[in-house]
Amino acid sequence: MPKKKHSRSVKFLYGAVVTFLIVGVFSAGIFVLWASTLKIPDFNSFNERKVAQSTKIYDRTGKILLWDIHQNIRRTIVPFEKISRHVKNATVAIEDSNFYNHMGIEPMAILRAFITNFIAGGIRQGGSTITQQVVKNTLLSPERTIARKIKEAILSLRLEKKFSKNEILSLYLNEAPYGGNIYGIEEAAQSFFGKHASELTLAESAYLAALPQAPTYYSPYGNHRKELKERKNLVLKRMLDLKFITEKEKEAAGKEEVRFLSRGNQSIKAPHFSIFIRSYLEKKYGKDALEEDGLKVITTIDYGLQQKAEELVKKYSEEDTKKFDAYNAGLVGIDPKTGQILVMVGSKDWSGEPLPKGCLPGVNCKFEPKPNATSYGIGRQPGSSIKPFVYATAFEKGYTPETVIFNLKTEFNSSCGPDY
Repeated sequence: MPKKKHSRSVKFLYGAVVTFLIVGVFSAGIFVLWASTLKIPDFNSFNERKVAQSTKIYDRTGKILLWDIHQNIRRTIVPFEKISRHVKNATVAIEDSNFYNHMGIEPMAILRAFITNFIAGGIRQGGSTITQQVVKNTLLSPERTIARKIKEAILSLRLEKKFSKNEILSLYLNEAPYGGNIYGIEEAAQSFFGKHASELTLAESAYLAALPQAPTYYSPYGNHRKELKERKNLVLKRMLDLKFITEKEKEAAGKEEVRFLSRGNQSIKAPHFSIFIRSYLEKKYGKDALEEDGLKVITTIDYGLQQKAEELVKKYSEEDTKKFDAYNAGLVGIDPKTGQILVMVGSKDWSGEPLPKGCLPGVNCKFEPKPNATSYGIGRQPGSSIKPFVYATAFEKGYTPETVIFNLKTEFNSSCGPDY
C-alpha cells in the first residue's frame, strides 16, 4: 500500500511540475507576443532631442547673474568634470548604490516592485535605477503603467550599451528635477547656493542629492525642512556605508551650517537694462532661441556702479517729488570712449507701487515702476552732456568766448529737409 501512495504522490508532483512549466511557457509566450506589440521609442531620437536651457544675462565680469531667461524650465548643462565629486557620490549613494555594477536594471528590485504593485493593484513602487530614470526623464511619457515600465527596462539596457556609466550619470545630473522649474545640478547649485556645481561642499551636495525623489515635498522653502535635513543625513550615512567618505567627513558635514539663498536673491537685477538686453536678443535671435538655447550673455553693465546709481536715483527722485511734484527719474551712464552702457536706471523704484495710490496704470498715474523712463516716449535725451560738442564745434567755426549770440528767433535753411 505505501508504494502505491508513494507512486501516486510522485505522479501528482510530476503532473504539477509539467502543468506549471506548460502554463509558464505559455504565459511567457503571451508576454513576449504582447511585449513585441509595444511601440518602443526610436533610440536615435535620444541624440536628436533638444534639451531646453536658460539664457543667462551677466554683468561685465561674467560673474554676477542679472537675469535667467527661460520658458518653463531653468537649466544649464555642464560637463561631467565640472560637477563636484561629492554630488556624484551623494547621488549614487541615495538613488542607486549599485549603479556602477548593474547593466541598467536591477532584476530583484524590479521583482520586488512588481510584487508590491500587484498586491496594491497599481503602480506604487518604481525600483528604478539611475539609468532607468534617465530614460524616464528623456524618452518616455510620465504615465505609471506596466507597459511603460517594460519600455523603460528595454531602453535602459540599450542605453547602457551606448554610453559609459559616467556619461549616464552626467545625463541624470544635468536633467534631474530639483524643485519648481529648476532642472539640472548647475541650475540647482546656482539657485539654492549661488555657486557653481563644481564648488559645492559635501553638506550642500547631500542636500541637493536628497531633492530629486520628491522635490516639492523636500523643498528648502516649504514646510518639510526637518524631513529634508533627515534625508540629507541619510545621504551622508549611505555615502559612509559605501566608503565614499570617512566618519570624520560625515560628522563635519552633519555639523556644517548650510544657508539656502532666499527666493528674493533669485530675482532680476538691473531690471530695466536686463529687459532692454532681452528685447535686443529677441529681435536678433528669436524668442525660442532666447528661451531654450542656453545663451550666455556678457553685458557692459558695471553692477557696482549700477547699485549706487539706483540708490541715488531713488533718493533724489523722492526729494524732487516733495519739491517739484516730480514723481520719477532715470539715469543712463555711458563710457564716452567706448559707448558702452555702464549703468541704466529706468525708474526710481522697480518694485514700487504706482502713484498716487488708486491711480490706473497707463491712464492717470504720475509714477509707474516698470516703464523705462530713460527711453519711454522721449527718445535719447543728452542733457548737458551735449554742450562740449556744441562749444567745440563753435570754436572750430571761429567763435570765441567773447562772441555774442543774440537771443532771437532764427530760422535755419536746410537743403536736406524742411527749415527749422
